[in-house]
Amino acid sequence: MPAIRLTPAELRLQLDPAQLGFADTAELAQEELPWIGQERALTAARFGLGLDHPDYHLFVLGDIGTGRSTLLQQEMQAAAARRPAPPDLCYLHNFDAPERPRALRLPTGEGRQLRQLMLQLVKTLQTGIPKRFAESDFKAAQDRLEHDYAEREAVAYQALSSFAAARHFALRREDGQLILTLIGPDGQGLTSAELAALAQEERDRYDQGERELRGEILRFLELTQPLERALEAGVTALRLQAVKPLLERELQAIRQGLKKQIKDTRKLGAWLEQVGVDLLEQLHLFESGAPEDEPERKEALAQVLARYRVNLVVDNAGAHGAPVIIENNPLFRALFGSIEYQSDNDVLVTDFSRIRAGSLLKAHGGFLMLHMRDLLADELVWEKLRRFLRNGRLQIEEPAVVYSAQASTSLEPEAVDVDVKLVLVGSDEHYYALQEGDPEFARHFRAKVDFADSFLASDATRRASGVFVAHVCARLGLPHFSAGAVARLIEDSHRQAEDQARQCAAFSRTEALVVESAAVAQARGARGVEAEDVAAALQAQRHRHDYLEQRLRETIADGERIIALGGQRVGQLNGLTVIDLGDYSFGQPMKVTVRTVAGTEGLLNIEREVELSGPIHDKAVLILQSYLSALFGHIAPLALNASIVFEQEYHGVEGDSASCAELYALLSSLSGLPLPQGIAVTGAISPYGEVLPIGGVNEKIEGFFAVCRDAGLDGQQGVLIPARNRRHLMLSREVCAAVEQGRFQIHSVSHVSEGAELLLGRHFGADPGQSCPVALPGPACNRTHPASSPEDSILGRAEATLQAFRRACLRATNPKAWRRR
Repeated sequence: MPAIRLTPAELRLQLDPAQLGFADTAELAQEELPWIGQERALTAARFGLGLDHPDYHLFVLGDIGTGRSTLLQQEMQAAAARRPAPPDLCYLHNFDAPERPRALRLPTGEGRQLRQLMLQLVKTLQTGIPKRFAESDFKAAQDRLEHDYAEREAVAYQALSSFAAARHFALRREDGQLILTLIGPDGQGLTSAELAALAQEERDRYDQGERELRGEILRFLELTQPLERALEAGVTALRLQAVKPLLERELQAIRQGLKKQIKDTRKLGAWLEQVGVDLLEQLHLFESGAPEDEPERKEALAQVLARYRVNLVVDNAGAHGAPVIIENNPLFRALFGSIEYQSDNDVLVTDFSRIRAGSLLKAHGGFLMLHMRDLLADELVWEKLRRFLRNGRLQIEEPAVVYSAQASTSLEPEAVDVDVKLVLVGSDEHYYALQEGDPEFARHFRAKVDFADSFLASDATRRASGVFVAHVCARLGLPHFSAGAVARLIEDSHRQAEDQARQCAAFSRTEALVVESAAVAQARGARGVEAEDVAAALQAQRHRHDYLEQRLRETIADGERIIALGGQRVGQLNGLTVIDLGDYSFGQPMKVTVRTVAGTEGLLNIEREVELSGPIHDKAVLILQSYLSALFGHIAPLALNASIVFEQEYHGVEGDSASCAELYALLSSLSGLPLPQGIAVTGAISPYGEVLPIGGVNEKIEGFFAVCRDAGLDGQQGVLIPARNRRHLMLSREVCAAVEQGRFQIHSVSHVSEGAELLLGRHFGADPGQSCPVALPGPACNRTHPASSPEDSILGRAEATLQAFRRACLRATNPKAWRRR
């Protein structure tokens, strides 16, 4: 089958705007935005979001720009709307172990209510208790208790004073202590000198009296301490009698205010009882004392009342449905919560009121989206998340305090169960690396949501693309697009997918092109965006990125890079390569040169010898060598030294798309037939000579076309491509116009023989699939080898050269035997 010359209609897909079914995108603005071409991902997302199982979190994978985050967020919002609002989460003071605050979940909105009720309780107690203590009945009862104590204590003290006086001691009270003073005969206190001047017998008598007095003081204290305890007990009972009804009434109001029965009802009831017990033990702080003691009393009272506060860390009051949280900054504190500390005399201190919730706690009962790349950036976050997935419970901690040089108080809040559906967004590489490297983590993400990078185009997807453009215009306040402009956008989508039957799923690029096209239309004062605006935006976009491409073309035009575009040469041919800069890629011609001589080294890849070729290119050369050996197997062994080089290539070669060019240059060198320099070749080959498709076909054709255009098109220039790449053609309108005018050619081939005949102008030779003609002893040979080719065919001329090479080798290795022959 000969090479096929492609017609202009085969070089690109051109859409008819009238077939889109709308005049402009304003007609589509009210339509719901569908998941365009992502039916598989949509089904998987709804399955994972709707399945209430701990091991069915979602892992969303696919290329950047395919709408992974946006579409999943949209679906998460829809799923959350069907769920009830989750409960609130509070942390409370633990009266038994203050370093371990207690967690409490309350029905939606009741956390805020409990906090308000407890604040009201504290205010009521601060005003109500002092009022109770100031009532006349309370004061009278307290005065009676104190008066009774004072009378009984005064009698005991008078007896002690008399006992001291009988032993020549004076007794007085000072700052709550009993002070003894020795009295002389004149009734005055003795000084140390006077005491030393006394006779020993008299001093002994005083010492004995002091010992007796101290014993009596102990008996006085034993008598008065029960009196003091009785007074304290009486005052305490009096205070309890005055305050307890008030406290019980307020606590009961709190219980009645929280009517819904919840899992933690018993825990809340027990905590309120502890609040009552603790408060009744601190009633003395509500009574004013001496002015100098007031600051200390007020500070102690504030500390006590602070224990009754409610730390509402998750407040879902007013929420409709489950929460949806997109965590774009998953630091440890932001994701798992934190404990705030403050420095107090060089010591870090904290309490339950400084606990803060992270995204995981806030997303309880709903959905949380994370990005894999962010998680992998912090090892602490990754390990903490693994532990959480293992047991489903979250323990808030502050790892920074562990490594702090300051002393600190420890706090260990009660761990809580967290029911959250995680949506982890990553790349294909992340997903499969996780499957292999961390299967324990991966087993928790069994709902795989795989976003396609392209999809089959249809009338429905093209209309949906129009809906997408309409939504972008509405969201960004841009002028709407005509049907022709949308058709141009869709054609660009096919170009990005490199397929006339498929659209690219990277709608982020489409959105950027919408913005740029609208800017072009607004710059010319148009009210709507037309197809020429999209074309201008594409051209401007290309112009912003094509400096390197233009510079390389200039080196060809200046003769710095040697690329022949006309005439014929033996063993030389223009191959095509693609240079990918990440945000822009373009094609360039590359001169392939082959030299063949007699020898035994076979096919020599110069790029591989100098380590400038990649493994795929090395593999392609070995396949080429295999095919060459099969072509000429009937005259094996081959006496051939063939060198292949990419001229003026200094940065390395990778890929197999130059295999066809290398083969044709090799056959040209062996056959002595010249190759046309105006036709560039791209294509990979199989071991059977089939021409395989390659990538970047549009960039390669357009790159060679631009070089030829700069030098002047003569109608003989063109490109030879694999027939299997025909559906991938989405060439520029300039190239299509040149082909239509006969100034440029594009040919396609399915087998290398077709391309060889086109380029070398001769019959290829024997059919590569012809049965083996070699008669060998033993069973019949079922293998296929090429038969001997006609002498004037490409293979026939190559065979003659190889035979001559063999004879030359024989002469070189054994001259005497050759002469005898």
